[in-house]
Amino acid sequence: MVSKEDTPRAAFTLLPWRTTLIVIIALVPLSVLAWANTIEQSSSMKGMVMGLGQIGGRMPGSMSASLFLTMWVTMMTAMMLPTVAPMVLAHLAVARRRGDGVVSTIAFIGGYLLVWSAIGVVPLLAYWGFATLDDGAAQSGWLPVLAGTILVGAGAYQFTGWKQYCLNKCQSPFAFVAMHDFRRGTPGALRAGVVHGAFCLGCCWALMTVLVVVGLMNPLWMAGLFALFFVEKHWKQGIVLARTAGSMLVALGVAVIARPAMLELVSR
Repeated sequence: MVSKEDTPRAAFTLLPWRTTLIVIIALVPLSVLAWANTIEQSSSMKGMVMGLGQIGGRMPGSMSASLFLTMWVTMMTAMMLPTVAPMVLAHLAVARRRGDGVVSTIAFIGGYLLVWSAIGVVPLLAYWGFATLDDGAAQSGWLPVLAGTILVGAGAYQFTGWKQYCLNKCQSPFAFVAMHDFRRGTPGALRAGVVHGAFCLGCCWALMTVLVVVGLMNPLWMAGLFALFFVEKHWKQGIVLARTAGSMLVALGVAVIARPAMLELVSR
């Protein structure tokens, strides 16, 4: 569990306020730039099928692996990077005490983003699978059942012990850095970033599958998921929010299965 002394908020007191401010100033513009690029990409792909709920209502998509993965990395930078600010500050604090420079913390961030970049192969395969389906699939009975099942599964995962375990890791920045001895130097920091990225993935992967249903480039849902990830990681009672969102997704999934017209409505 998260101790009173080791919370995301406490991470902002580990370093001198000027250093903390510099880190925040570095992370925020990068995320804002990624968000701007993501919204621009979303607008350019507005007429393309990017989710199960958009089949039949939009044109079939056609995107190369390189273009899709570039889009995905930009999305992950926008959505996930701001959520790890406390972990970055904790890593930088320990790295400075060990005599490492800021390069090791940059490597830590790189390792974190590497995990989220690599997992982009999964939504790519999903995209290739559904983006070429014709209007007949939209009229079929299996499509809303599949979409609803994904939503129910994403919601149910929020109640699992693995979700709680990974969320606790994300909520305890100093404990993570202290327990995962990344050792000195860039390679160790990169490994630590990969490990944290894996815990973050374990915390958030199920909610990310919602985008397969509503649209991988749906800006409204992306913003909602970003807000959910940010609050649940930074609030000590974040698991309550996670389970509340889980209950809502289960209810939405059941509604989509029972009333297929709901699928198109939530995917606009």
